[in-house]
Amino acid sequence: MERMAVYPGSFDPITNGHLDIIKRGLRFFDRLTVLVAYNPNKSGLFSVEERMELIRQVVGDDPRIRVDSFSGLLVNYVRDNGAQVILRGLRALSDFEYEFQMALINRRLNRDIETVFLMTGYKWFYTSSNLIKEAASHGGSVRGLVPEIVLQKLQAKYSTINGKG
Repeated sequence: MERMAVYPGSFDPITNGHLDIIKRGLRFFDRLTVLVAYNPNKSGLFSVEERMELIRQVVGDDPRIRVDSFSGLLVNYVRDNGAQVILRGLRALSDFEYEFQMALINRRLNRDIETVFLMTGYKWFYTSSNLIKEAASHGGSVRGLVPEIVLQKLQAKYSTINGKG
């Protein structure tokens, strides 16, 4: 039986920390869906389609990785797509409390689906999409925190927003 997991997140944008979790997750799972989970009531810096395209460009053509999007109950997506596990990355203690609550509610909603946590690599411990966007929006360098294509897209997006493009 194939071991399948879903790695959900906003990925706005995908970071090197996310890539670390994806690569390490593939050590444990045969297939991994990177799921751009979104709330239609919120707008991100990048559209859902842009995020999915960035993820595809960054992960390449690895047949073990699928990129998808979803708006709804995560456990329903996981069940409907034949996966058994939700993969989540943890950075700091503040992540744990939120992630623990989410894992408990998901477990209550569907007892057949497990949540597996991976600690992020030490290089990415303080990296988050929000911090990266904040720094980039003020012209700060986020080189080395995101893949090169993401860096280029961030620079282009903020130069347009800030009226320099």
